[in-house]
Amino acid sequence: MQNILASSWVIPFLPFMAFALIGLFLYRWPKLSAAVSILAIGSSLVYSVLVAMAVFSKGPGVFEIAARWLNMPGLQVDMGLLIDPLTAVMLLVVTIVALLVQVYSIGYMHDDPGFASYFAYQSIFAGSMLGLVISNNFGQIFVFWELVGLSSYLLIGFWFGRHSAREAAKKAFITNRVGDFGFLLGILFLQIIFGTLNFSDLSGAIASYTNTAVLITVSLLLLLGPVGKSAQFPLHVWLPDAMEGPTPVSALIHAATMVAAGVYLIARAFFIFNTSPETMMVIAVLGGFTALFAASIALVQNDIKRILAYSTLSQLGYMIMALGVGAMTAGMFHLMTHAFFKSLLFLGAGSVIHALANEQDIWKMGGLHKKMPITTWTFVIGALALSGIPPLSGFWSKDEILLGTFASGHMGLYILGSLVAFMTAFYMFRLIFVAFFGENQAGEHAHESPAVMTVPLIILAVLAVFAGFVGSPLMNYAFAHYITYPGAVHHTPSMTIMLISSALAVSGIFLAWAVYQKQWLDYEELKIKMGGIYLLLYNKYYIDEFYAWLIKHFIDGTARLMEWFDLKVVNGAVNGLAWLTGYLGLNLRYTEDGQVQTYAIYIYAGMVVLIISALCAVFTAIA
Repeated sequence: MQNILASSWVIPFLPFMAFALIGLFLYRWPKLSAAVSILAIGSSLVYSVLVAMAVFSKGPGVFEIAARWLNMPGLQVDMGLLIDPLTAVMLLVVTIVALLVQVYSIGYMHDDPGFASYFAYQSIFAGSMLGLVISNNFGQIFVFWELVGLSSYLLIGFWFGRHSAREAAKKAFITNRVGDFGFLLGILFLQIIFGTLNFSDLSGAIASYTNTAVLITVSLLLLLGPVGKSAQFPLHVWLPDAMEGPTPVSALIHAATMVAAGVYLIARAFFIFNTSPETMMVIAVLGGFTALFAASIALVQNDIKRILAYSTLSQLGYMIMALGVGAMTAGMFHLMTHAFFKSLLFLGAGSVIHALANEQDIWKMGGLHKKMPITTWTFVIGALALSGIPPLSGFWSKDEILLGTFASGHMGLYILGSLVAFMTAFYMFRLIFVAFFGENQAGEHAHESPAVMTVPLIILAVLAVFAGFVGSPLMNYAFAHYITYPGAVHHTPSMTIMLISSALAVSGIFLAWAVYQKQWLDYEELKIKMGGIYLLLYNKYYIDEFYAWLIKHFIDGTARLMEWFDLKVVNGAVNGLAWLTGYLGLNLRYTEDGQVQTYAIYIYAGMVVLIISALCAVFTAIA
């Protein structure tokens, strides 16, 4: 078992090798490139299963090895592995979702000219996330953190011939630079204050550190990284636009890689954040606000992928809120279950888009349940899991969050979370009743996707149903057993909370059915009555427009001011000195005419000046 854990570095190494092989040698053979990429991530999954078996068979514990990577005065950074139950769970989640997404991509991307490049990017994306998960220190995690960002940039902008895809990739990259700047500052402060970036060493050092102000500052700086990566308000704006990439990319970003990295980092560094009640409150409120904010936007969106994107934002807020109230177990549990049903939903959306020649407007779909039965019913299973309908996986993890929030005494956040549960069920089944069971607007060309796409949907649907049972009250210690870690707890189940949350979810589904299926209420009339509120939600609270205004008037204005300063002041000073030198040279040249008489005059004038100066000095001394 020790040998298996010690060689866990193979798990991220295999996808990186696939990326190198495809990029250097195999890009001319697309099918072979796909086979190598899938074989690599499949092997990583097998190895992850072996690691999980080794971890859970030996009981709670931590396995760590490290080697010195960078050694210079005042800075030593190790490269190493940290394998514990939290790592094992994340390895399984990432490899399962990444494998199914890549298999699905064979059908979705089959006629794309960039087929080989796509699988190369998928490999480096998966490898970067896996490397991040097994890292044992902040220095190493930051390297993989940035590689995850680079991979998302490449995949979001994969169809770079589209202006919208290029802009979305830039938006994701630049927005994350804001968060990563604060994250890097926090890492540097840790190195300066504690002299180490190793998680185990930091845990011991911080436990005995008493300067609360410093801990708050450092933890808030570190938090900026997850705010960017996990798209929390106000750095959330990049994630909806990330839909410009291929749909399987969206499934990977939203389920198991990019956005999961931020939540995982908070859990991994929970010993830092948990030392400051002020920081924990910021995390909880930020997560709760993002959950409500994003869910409200999803209520009125018409693009199938954008509805799911804002759903992801909302569910990430749920996870962050859980971590902020101290329910780390619940947050990570929801991350696991969410990975399965959200990847299912995105791949289901991709199946619809693929069948409808890239149509994404739900109002131009309808009647799909007859033509795409597998896609329809797997999508419904994913939506039920996301809505928290028992006994599907989302029910157990969502209720664990609500229970943890309630038990922590944050009643306001508990009510907010319950409201979000209602909204989630409503907007998901609004999508389903319009796109799958509404009046047929898709025409006769809609068809079920090939088996290479539907089989991953079926597997994910099974996981969406049953994966939550590992954290149900039927299990001893429930999910806390699987992420054994300081702060991993499992609250006593509350039937009242279960009934309330389930009733809210069912109410949301019923309201969506009444409005969009039975049409007991005229939704067009509702839009008119909502007036400004509808426009506010549809336009996403005008946050993007505000940022565009800010960029145009503040950032671009500052740039124009600096341009003027550079051209007029800096260049003016340099050019002015050059002009003065030239002017003086141009005029002084007349003093050098080669005439002896002229030089005699200069000598005479100089003597007169010297005599006058001497006489002035003498008279001054006498006076």
